[in-house]
Amino acid sequence: MSLPFTGRISRSGGLVAAISNQVKKMTLKPTKKITVQFDPFHEKARPIREFLFNISAAKVTKTNLSCILKTNIVSNGEKVLFKCENLDTLDILTLYNKHITSLAPPEVDTETKKSYKRAKSSKRKKIRTSRHRR
Repeated sequence: MSLPFTGRISRSGGLVAAISNQVKKMTLKPTKKITVQFDPFHEKARPIREFLFNISAAKVTKTNLSCILKTNIVSNGEKVLFKCENLDTLDILTLYNKHITSLAPPEVDTETKKSYKRAKSSKRKKIRTSRHRR
């Protein structure tokens, strides 16, 4: 999983567990492009950086390989208005799953996937090679 190490061996039932549950639910299927724009030197930039870290995880990016993740770094000394300024990482992930993940098409039954894999694997030809030279 792509959660940062917190110093504990077991996961607590608190914030880290809630974030991991939201990351497991996350899918990029209904999105074509995600643009994240932030000032890295702002004191409240940490939640959006953690969101960017979680959304670029391998399991999440495998849900839609054609989704483009673009990051705009803004640091010209001006004040930038963040819509997620007072939100925590958990809040950003929850809102993403509430509004975007609900648009994803329903998953195919696992039984259908398993039977397809079985049929595909049974069609493969077995090639025997001998280890002994003659």
